[in-house]
Amino acid sequence: MKRGFIPPIDCLIAFESAARHGSFTRAAEELFLTQGAVSKQVRLLEGRLGVELFKRIRQRIVLTDAGRIYLHDIRGTLEKMTSATRQVMSFAGSEDVLNVAVLPTFGTRWLARRLPHFHERYPEASFNLSVRLRPFDFSVEPFDGAIHYGEPVWAGAIAEPLFQEEVIPVASRAFRDRHSLRTPEDLIDVMRLHQSTRPDAWQKWFSLAGVETDGAFQGPRFDQFTMISQAAASGLGVALVPKFFIEEELAAGTLVRLFNISLKLSSAYHFVYPENRTLRPVVKSFKAWLQEEAHEQQLDRETLLPQ
Repeated sequence: MKRGFIPPIDCLIAFESAARHGSFTRAAEELFLTQGAVSKQVRLLEGRLGVELFKRIRQRIVLTDAGRIYLHDIRGTLEKMTSATRQVMSFAGSEDVLNVAVLPTFGTRWLARRLPHFHERYPEASFNLSVRLRPFDFSVEPFDGAIHYGEPVWAGAIAEPLFQEEVIPVASRAFRDRHSLRTPEDLIDVMRLHQSTRPDAWQKWFSLAGVETDGAFQGPRFDQFTMISQAAASGLGVALVPKFFIEEELAAGTLVRLFNISLKLSSAYHFVYPENRTLRPVVKSFKAWLQEEAHEQQLDRETLLPQ
């Protein structure tokens, strides 16, 4: 990388702030500089690049075409620099910092409520949790590990199994009672809610329950389990939802489990970590704790049946 092509960071920050606010004055207020200082930094940047980034129209500034393109390209870089700086600052005074990539549903509905238990056991540890929806390159992303759902396949990483999803049929208590849902066959004639990425879930559940129907695919579809569980709790219909996702709703009674028939899919949740990196003690401890919590969940045979 040739340093001669990299403008001074102060000039880039001044340009981004001025472009975002559409004003040198407001950028100066944000950066605790004078209006003249911001204007000077932008002029230095324009001189360095050899292009005009703003049109000065009376008291206003408007991005040129080159300015819009440059803003789009550098904004992500500045955000990454800010994120990287905050992350490295989290290591101050401690080597026991975990950087883990999590799936949003797993993170909010399973992991977050259990983290106090890990903190009690390892009070010296601290966490940086970030959402990642797809596998990534551990040599590029600054993570110690990640939560992965699917098959145990992740390039350059080792995948340790945690648990399979236990998908159960649920509805609001009022919906169950209003439609007299007493047997699996009763679900044929009510509205069934579907998760978009698992369009055959109801067909598999009916097959497991020994129910024959040609209408298993009928019903509205939702993109996220958050929406489908809320719709079911509001009385729209019956839904197939992973049990771990709705533990609070089941405990509170806003959702009730309809039948003791669970659909377990072949895919599972895994903890993955880079295969070519020696795990720090805190990461080893976190991995072992995750496996213990997952094992306890597998041993939990408590069922929440209609009452």
